[in-house]
Amino acid sequence: MLKINQAMQLDAIDRLILTELQQDGRLSNQDLALRVHLSPSACLRRVKLLEESGVIDRYVALLNPKRVGRYGTSYTIVNLESTQAQQQEAFEQAVRDTPEILDCFYVAGANDYLLRFAFRDAEDLERLHAEVLPRLPGVLRSNSMLVLRTVKKTTALPL
Repeated sequence: MLKINQAMQLDAIDRLILTELQQDGRLSNQDLALRVHLSPSACLRRVKLLEESGVIDRYVALLNPKRVGRYGTSYTIVNLESTQAQQQEAFEQAVRDTPEILDCFYVAGANDYLLRFAFRDAEDLERLHAEVLPRLPGVLRSNSMLVLRTVKKTTALPL
């Protein structure tokens, strides 16, 4: 049984399966088996093991933000008034409950958190700063950086 936070030992075929699925999560088992040179039944067993062990966390559709009206991306650094556990827990729960926040990372260094928003336009960005950020408990200050151009963006982990 694989323990939480313990890395599963992946062989070359597992890595190939994961690489293919990271490129196209909708591959049929038949097509995946052909690409990784396994029988469909052997391929399915391996995929099921990768899912059950948590290596494959979930399957999702990745949306093009511009095609759904989100033309801008903002990364916002947040510092809290206090880093006591209760303050952090309240902040983190509020973040989880706020759909406009796409990512939240607790970070090391001079700042406490890094948030990512996708926004429609300048008015939407202003609303995020005037309504969403101030509503988060314990925020002392925030500083946003707007993405001008994306040079590289991937969800695929190197294996």
